[in-house]
Amino acid sequence: MGAGGRMSAQANAVLDRVPTTKPPFTLAQIKKSVPPHCFQRSVITSFSYVVYDLLIVSFLYYAATSYIHLLPGPPALSGFVWLLYACVQGCVLQGVWIIAHECGHHAFSDYQWLDDTVGFILHSALLVPYFSWKHSHRMHHSNINSMEGDVIFVPKRKETVGYLAKYIDNPIGRSTKIAILLTMGWPLHIFRNFYTSIYLKQERFQLLISNMGVLSVGFVLYRLALARGISWVIRVYGGPLFVMNVCLVILTWLQHTHPSLPHYELDEWDWLRGALSTVDRDYGILNKVFHNVTDTHVAHHLFPTMPHYHAKEVTKAIKPMLGEYYRFDGTPLMSVIWREIKECLYVEADKDEGASKGILWFRNKI
Repeated sequence: MGAGGRMSAQANAVLDRVPTTKPPFTLAQIKKSVPPHCFQRSVITSFSYVVYDLLIVSFLYYAATSYIHLLPGPPALSGFVWLLYACVQGCVLQGVWIIAHECGHHAFSDYQWLDDTVGFILHSALLVPYFSWKHSHRMHHSNINSMEGDVIFVPKRKETVGYLAKYIDNPIGRSTKIAILLTMGWPLHIFRNFYTSIYLKQERFQLLISNMGVLSVGFVLYRLALARGISWVIRVYGGPLFVMNVCLVILTWLQHTHPSLPHYELDEWDWLRGALSTVDRDYGILNKVFHNVTDTHVAHHLFPTMPHYHAKEVTKAIKPMLGEYYRFDGTPLMSVIWREIKECLYVEADKDEGASKGILWFRNKI
């Protein structure tokens, strides 16, 4: 078989459905295959990543505000460099977001108060209501890939797909869907899940604190806009924040959307099979920038309190036991975005005799 044949076979294997039978192993057995030190949280190590990211953020800010306005040539050149700054800074800020995400999982340190303090500060600076996100994200991890219980990128059922779907099943329509998803996905998620009745009464004070944190940062931005101008705030902060939000939507969507992954009705769902129905992906150098949340997401769902700096070792340790239940897809990012928006339109159970009606698979034809 030539190189083209091998690549085609690998691509087909990636799209093969993952098993939906109950795994021949338990979570406890998976955990035993992991070196014990991988579950140890170090305050020093965790803070080293905070310092590392913030130093890069500070350097990029200093370079942009000190030198871009000095560039010779037409305004378009400085505009392009500001765009480049937004892309790079936004990716680094996504790394900061992920560290705050670690805090929400109590994976930053052994001290819950420290995790919440760090997470609150970092997320508030990025206009994320920390405790609101923390509690809604807990529901995602507790109900992963449950059609009734999950709260993140729950796919549509066939009967809920709008009548316009067949008319926009073309390159222009798919491009429009991608643009809407990447620009509006995070704001819609915030208003759908962060300000609803899904929270417990004892959590409401923390939700108020979250809102106060975001409003405080908003006030600082308002004062900066008065002092420096709104265009300055947009260039320095708004652009990177927009890119960060785009990165967040891409990562979350692609970690839970794949033609090989099932979703479960409540009568079929169990936590372990749901946690295994996610996918690791390879984003090249961005894996490092994003603290490996991209290529170790399966391990993260199995062990959410595990620090990110052990996730690669954990993934390597558990892959032999998971076998066919583990899914990795190294398809290039732009190709996979286009494939998933095309192939993952809605979910439906197989119509074959004997097929479970509680196990739903992605379809692409109305």
